[in-house]
Amino acid sequence: MKIYETPELIPFIKKDKSGYCNGEKKIIIPLKYNASGIFRDDLAVVLLNNQHGMINKEGKEVIPIKYEQLGNFRYGLAHARLNNKWGYINKEDKGIIPFKYDFACEIQEGIGIGTVKLDSKWGGVNAEGKEIIPCKYDAPFFFSEGLALVVLNGKIGFIDKDCKEVIPFIYEMSIAFSEGLAPVKLKGKWGHIDKENNTVIPFKYGDSSDLFREGLAAVFLNKKCGYIDKKNNVIISFKYDGGSWFENGIAYVYFNGKCGFIDINDKKVIPFKYDWVSFFHEDLAAFGLNKKAGFIDKEGKEIIPPKYDWVTDFSGGLAHIKLKDKWVGCIDRNGTEYWEE
Repeated sequence: MKIYETPELIPFIKKDKSGYCNGEKKIIIPLKYNASGIFRDDLAVVLLNNQHGMINKEGKEVIPIKYEQLGNFRYGLAHARLNNKWGYINKEDKGIIPFKYDFACEIQEGIGIGTVKLDSKWGGVNAEGKEIIPCKYDAPFFFSEGLALVVLNGKIGFIDKDCKEVIPFIYEMSIAFSEGLAPVKLKGKWGHIDKENNTVIPFKYGDSSDLFREGLAAVFLNKKCGYIDKKNNVIISFKYDGGSWFENGIAYVYFNGKCGFIDINDKKVIPFKYDWVSFFHEDLAAFGLNKKAGFIDKEGKEIIPPKYDWVTDFSGGLAHIKLKDKWVGCIDRNGTEYWEE
């Protein structure tokens, strides 16, 4: 089992002021910010007087606190908003992609493209600062397995990173490609296509269909959810009220109003007793029970009791916590709370 260590520096909040402490709650970077993000690649986004910048682990300001919004760096670029326009900066705070867009998304891992919005249409820029996909699509898009689902004139198709139309704009809904197939909706029914637009899973399923993961996909028939393989064989019968894709051999499903986990043999591995659950992140899954949220491990053991109003998934050893409609701070995997009222 992978060991997840508590980060060296942890955002800490006290009386609406934020800074950073260590695992023993000793303050390392003073509590002077309005909000502070998790360190990623030795940099963290901070908020002061409604403006964002970045600091390093010594607390030195390396990106000036002047931006209205600011994301983390990927491929050496961070998306930022200045004077109500979006662009991308590098780690020297130089504008590599001009501040002219109505919105911009983080550069996508694995493909090096960020989606941008201009005059109500969406396109794409690359990490070298070039607009490589014209702003002509109706919705934001992200790449999966080299193709992006895009919307044009209300219809869905797929393009490659050179903006070449690979799948025609004929579908009503879709998600993305996974394991070489994409779920798509046509004439009110769901099926799966391959990258040559061949129908692999027939258009016979209702409500929705999910991605193939680990060889199985959740589909609906007669308002019940089951799982099929890539030859359209029913592997798990249609008896659930809903379900996720499989990840590391398990999936969460809804049954009689409650949620739990099954394996690929349809064996119950975590009881159906939760109101909702998330996927496992860093070996812990968030769950909801009686309007409160906590975390369980893969054996179903309650690691952090359900006492919060909302939680995020764990990332970088921390999860963010909401109490009474307010984000109050972080917890680590031991349940240590890094905030004070």
